[in-house]
Amino acid sequence: MLKQLTKSEELLERRKNVVASGVGVFNTATAMAAKGAIITDSDGREMIDFAGGIGVVNAGHCPEPVVKAIQEQAAKYIHTSFNVVTYEPYIELCEKLVEILPHGDNTKVMLVSTGAEAVENAIKIARQATKRQGVLCFTDAFHGRTLMALSITSKIDYKVNCGPFAPEVYRLPFPNFYRYHEDLSLDAFVDRELKNLREAAKNTFDPHNLAAVIIEPIQGEGGFNPVPKKYFHGLRDFCDEYGIMLIADEIQSGFGRVGNWSSWQNYNVTPDISTYAKSLGSGMPIAAILGRAEVMDSAAPSSIGGTYIGNPVCCAAAIATIKMIKDENLNQRGIEVGKIIEERFKKMKEQYPEIGDVRGMGAMMAMEFVKNGDPRQPDGELCHQIVKNCAENGLIIINAGTFKNIIRVLCPLVITDEQLHKGLDILENELQKLTQKII
Repeated sequence: MLKQLTKSEELLERRKNVVASGVGVFNTATAMAAKGAIITDSDGREMIDFAGGIGVVNAGHCPEPVVKAIQEQAAKYIHTSFNVVTYEPYIELCEKLVEILPHGDNTKVMLVSTGAEAVENAIKIARQATKRQGVLCFTDAFHGRTLMALSITSKIDYKVNCGPFAPEVYRLPFPNFYRYHEDLSLDAFVDRELKNLREAAKNTFDPHNLAAVIIEPIQGEGGFNPVPKKYFHGLRDFCDEYGIMLIADEIQSGFGRVGNWSSWQNYNVTPDISTYAKSLGSGMPIAAILGRAEVMDSAAPSSIGGTYIGNPVCCAAAIATIKMIKDENLNQRGIEVGKIIEERFKKMKEQYPEIGDVRGMGAMMAMEFVKNGDPRQPDGELCHQIVKNCAENGLIIINAGTFKNIIRVLCPLVITDEQLHKGLDILENELQKLTQKII
């Protein structure tokens, strides 16, 4: 007798029949409703959300002020194209972004629809500002799946048979202290990596032909690797010395996730250009490029833009999201949530040798699984099984890292302490079961 499929299983089967298989499946959970930090699946089962739509719902699922703003704007006008007709929500959002994310004395903004679009346009702006071509990026980076964004994205699995890629792209190892420090202290490690940067300017790329250095101050898909503060400052000095635009990709780390509007504010390093998306619009497709006014204005008319740049409904959602983050002090909540996760993760690390590292910033926390305590022996199989088992027991969580061996937490910042601890309990219980089986 054939087993009757659940509604969730039926939905996943329907997906297989009509959705291109290249569209990733990070988790087998389904959804028919979501509110706050809870997703209700197609069978009516409530699940705690530790994925947050890959860092998109910092203000929670369906926050009431944002839903209301969307509804009100949709009733007025949905689309005119900002290139054709100027409208208030676009201007208001830009004004609010300049206020919370100033790049020096005078900042300007461009709105688009996605993170990849933001990266593409940031590179174009940097090239026009410098009249140069080269772009320096880093290993383990993820910047998107469009042509330039994919060219500077590191993970080969995302790039197979997708070339040829954009030229004049150079890559250095990201200063991942856990993986590469050997026996060096943090200071000595950073000194070595900055020396390697300077040497690369002699044997890998011409710094006088670099338009931009693009970096995620805290890598997202790459495994929540924070750039060491001293290295980020050294990179800023290097860019200043050679007239290179420093681009900070804050698409996953922005809007409360790290206890601030951006991670570069925590580092006290101001980039020339920065990019945002994800939690800017609470799930509505909107992204932003911010930069020093003279840099942003270097782009020629119509060399940047698009039909859907800064859709008015999405702008309304973003304005309401920013207000909610301020009103509910979600930047501070990001710090509080992060401390709870970090403390639990560190206790787990003491108990489970399979956890090689715990790291992150604010509520952007991760744990990395390795074999034999070796950073060069990633355990993606254990990580995959944890994600699968958590989904079966009421917790939505996703992995990260080039080798998919890192658990990352991107829960909504409106999550209650009770929900947070319950989710961490599920995670630890599944880790305990799996490691006992392995032993």
